[in-house]
Amino acid sequence: MRVVLGVAGGIAAYKACSLLRLLAEAGHDVTVVPTAAALKFVGAPTWAALSGKPVSTDVWTGVHDVPHVRLGQEADLVMVAPATADLLAKAATGQADDLLTNVLLTARCPVVMAPAMHTEMWDHPATQANVSTLTERGVHIVPPASGRLTGKDTGPGRLPEPEDLYAVCERELARSASAAGSAASAQGAAGASASADLRGALTPERRGDLTGRRVVVSAGGTREPLDPVRYLGNRSSGKQGHALAVAAAERGARVTLVTSAAADLPGVEVVPVETALQMRGAVLAAAAEGDVVVMAAAVADFRPATYAPAKIKKTHATHVDGTDDDSAPTITLVRNPDILAELVQTRGASDSPVIVGFAAETGDDDGSVLDHARAKLERKGCDVLVVNEVGEDKTFGADDNTVTILRRSGGQSVEVGPATKAVVSDAVWDVVATLL
Repeated sequence: MRVVLGVAGGIAAYKACSLLRLLAEAGHDVTVVPTAAALKFVGAPTWAALSGKPVSTDVWTGVHDVPHVRLGQEADLVMVAPATADLLAKAATGQADDLLTNVLLTARCPVVMAPAMHTEMWDHPATQANVSTLTERGVHIVPPASGRLTGKDTGPGRLPEPEDLYAVCERELARSASAAGSAASAQGAAGASASADLRGALTPERRGDLTGRRVVVSAGGTREPLDPVRYLGNRSSGKQGHALAVAAAERGARVTLVTSAAADLPGVEVVPVETALQMRGAVLAAAAEGDVVVMAAAVADFRPATYAPAKIKKTHATHVDGTDDDSAPTITLVRNPDILAELVQTRGASDSPVIVGFAAETGDDDGSVLDHARAKLERKGCDVLVVNEVGEDKTFGADDNTVTILRRSGGQSVEVGPATKAVVSDAVWDVVATLL
C-alpha cells in the first residue's frame, strides 16, 4: 500500500529511518516527505537510498506532477514521525508552507502523527490544545513515550520505538483494507445489510469519541499456581483485550490495561498480573475512577485450595510398606471470585461505569452459544456482553475473531466478523460509545 512518511525537524528523525525500512520490507510503497529542518538531522541521500525514491521538501520540485496534491490524494496512509511542536501547530491551524503540510491538507486517508519533543514543550497548553484539535479532526496521535531525551533530560516526549510505530501503521492499513473490502461486498449484495466490518474505518467523530474517558480493560488468561513450577490456566492469548485497549487509546481514552499477557502498548498504562486474585485487586482499584470497564480476560473459575511451596514430585508419597505411591495426587479446587459480578454489585443502581463482559461459550445439549450467552447477560447484569464461540482451532491465539455483541437494554445485536481483532474492538467501542 502507498504510505507517505513525513519527518519533522527533531533529533528523533533518526528513528524514522528504521520505521521506513520496516514499512519497505513489508512491501509498502513509501514516499518520504521531510521538512527542511528534518534534513539538518538526516540528509536527503539517506531517505532516497532507503525508499528508492527522490526526496523533496518543497512544492516546486516536479511541479508538473503537482506533488503537493497528488501525494495526499493517492496515499493509503500518512505517518508523521517525529511530529514536532512546530509541525503540530501548523497542522492544527491549517498552514501549508512546505510539501509536508500541503500533503496533510490534501490527505483523505488515515493520518497518524507521533509527537516527539522535550517534556516542557509537550506539556505546554498550546501543544495540548493543538493535539486536541487534531484528534477531534480524526488524526491518530500516538502519545510520546517516557525516557531519555536529548542531553541529560528524561520524561514524556520520547518518540516511541520504530517497531511500535510500525504496528500502528499496519493496524491503520488493515482497517482501511477491511473497510474497503466490506464496502465493496455490501455494494455487490443487493438488499443485503452492510457488514459490521465497516466499523474498521475510523471517522473523525469516532476517532475522538472517547476523549477524556477513563477506560479499564482486562486481558489474558489467569494462571493459578499449583507449585513453583506448575499452574492451572487456559489458552487465552490476551490479543483481543490488548486490541481493545489500543483501540480505546486511539479514540482518545485514558486506558489502563490489566493483563496476564506481556504487553508494551503505546499510550496504554499496563498493569501486569498473574492470578485471578491479583486481577481482581487491580481491576477493582482502577475501576473506582473508570467510565468503562471491559472484562475481556479469561479469568480462571477455580484455583488450587493449597499451594505447594516445593515442586510436587511424580512419586508424591510412600506406602507403609516402603514402596512408592505412583498414583496421581488429588488437587482440591476452590472457586475464584466473579470479578464481573462484583463490578456490577459495586456499581449498584448507578449507570457508571459502563461494564462490558465477554463470554467464551460452547454449545451443548442444553442450548446454543447464544442461548448460554443471553442467560449469562441476564445473570451477570452487565451492560454489554461480547460473545464468541471457542474450541479447538477457534478464537484462542488467532488474529481474527467472530463475535456477537449483546446489550442488556435490548435493541438489535451486532454481529462482527470474521474480522481482525482491531475491527472487532472498534465495533465494541461503537456500542459502548452509545451508552456514554
